[in-house]
Amino acid sequence: MTEWRTDDFDYTLPEELIASRPLEQRDASRMMVVHRKTGDIEHQQFTDFPQYLQPNDLVVLNDTRVVRARFFSTDGKVEVVRLESPEPTLWRCLVRPGKRMRVGKQVSIGNATGTVESVFENGDRLVRFDQPVDEEKWGQLALPHYMNRDSDSTDFDRYQTVFAADSKPGAIAAPTAGLHFTKELIASLPHAFVTLHVGVGTFQPVRADRITDHNMHSERFELSEATANAVKQAERVIAVGTTVTRVLEHCALQNPPLSPGTGATSIFIYPGFQFKCIGALLTNFHLPKSTLFMLVSALANPDLIKKAYAEAVAQRYRFYSYGDCMLIL
Repeated sequence: MTEWRTDDFDYTLPEELIASRPLEQRDASRMMVVHRKTGDIEHQQFTDFPQYLQPNDLVVLNDTRVVRARFFSTDGKVEVVRLESPEPTLWRCLVRPGKRMRVGKQVSIGNATGTVESVFENGDRLVRFDQPVDEEKWGQLALPHYMNRDSDSTDFDRYQTVFAADSKPGAIAAPTAGLHFTKELIASLPHAFVTLHVGVGTFQPVRADRITDHNMHSERFELSEATANAVKQAERVIAVGTTVTRVLEHCALQNPPLSPGTGATSIFIYPGFQFKCIGALLTNFHLPKSTLFMLVSALANPDLIKKAYAEAVAQRYRFYSYGDCMLIL
């Protein structure tokens, strides 16, 4: 069995290929199609996606809603990224700079004043506010660091899928493979939804030399009975994004498999993983050495994925969250 190292999942990407802004039209992205059995690679448009569906296919999407999770203190000296909120006035969060936010220290966001109650081993803070923070006024989207910019009014629309459910808020990052879809396209496809609230862990680098030493992040999910039944009846499941893949493959490993319910998953998918549920994957292009790049390498073979990424660079595809996509069949 291969002992995979993080460096095995590296590649070189020119910085100018990182998409920091969305295209004018959601469905205008290019789509690379990778055929696992033959190794063939096609260059298409995302609007060609329906042509690759077969009878009794099911497209599964993540309907989580991205929330405003990035805040700055009133004096502008402290950045706070809310990870979760067990209570409206109690936040688990990342802070920067950490030296300003030791136990007992206070931070004001608008009219709300928070006090650091504890510091976790990984550096996260537990902050209790004296009143709820006005999120609409003070909150920003926590855009990925590689965009090198703050969120603006465009992002509040475009860094959200058209099918994000109002009843499913909780994602810090968008399930980006879903950003290409329009309402009209979804209505024309056999589809179902799962929910996985994407956290900041999706962007955290793998620092371990051996990938088996990596401490995988955990994210909350929900699998409805209707979706579980639809997945079981489908001949092929096309997962829209790595987030959907993680939910379905996690639930497929449970006993009994694909039982509806809510929970958290820290499933780590890398080459050698035996997929039990999904038969195809639509996904964006991912960061080098990331757990997401490892996941797509597990589905399609690391050598084929490296070849596909090299071709994407040569063909000037747009990379990452606002970039183009890849369909692995």
